[in-house]
Amino acid sequence: MDKFFGNLHAVLGAGLVLAIILMLGLNGQNFADGIAAGNAILRWLHTFFGILWIGLLYYFNFVQIPTMPKIPAELKPAVGKHIAPAALFWFRWAALITVLLGLAIAFHAKYAIPALSFQDPYKLIGAGMWLGLIMAFNVWFVIWPNQKKALGIVEADDATKAASAKTAMIFSRTNTLLSIPMLYAMVNANLG
Repeated sequence: MDKFFGNLHAVLGAGLVLAIILMLGLNGQNFADGIAAGNAILRWLHTFFGILWIGLLYYFNFVQIPTMPKIPAELKPAVGKHIAPAALFWFRWAALITVLLGLAIAFHAKYAIPALSFQDPYKLIGAGMWLGLIMAFNVWFVIWPNQKKALGIVEADDATKAASAKTAMIFSRTNTLLSIPMLYAMVNANLG
């Protein structure tokens, strides 16, 4: 068991197999229609990557940011050089994949344009989509560029690093704030 659970790829593969078994055997839907199957898979992947994205957002805001001042100075380089860059890799790519899958679902189901323009009955999902798009923009065009400076991934002087860390934190907290209504909109949108 230690060998299996010590291998993330094996655990993810087993989880995928179990999900496929549920999709094919216990779902109660007729997946003979390839469109319905494709839609179900897109929604599942959108949810998976959304959980990864928002889970990491909450990790940064509930754990890493509040804990960093308490970490002894000699241990901080481990977080800045190893943990934060790895978490930021998954964070930014999960954000992009979540948004792309969400847009694919919305366009496939033909509600993207009505939702993004706040037409009935898609106003709530549209609000969630816009919040998600703003959050993804913040990840890629504000948080990540500033984190690269703050963590020394790109060269920056000490003053720039400090200013960049503050900007990244403010926009990360902005995304935390936006995530609350975004999650409400996504979960409670009535799409038929």
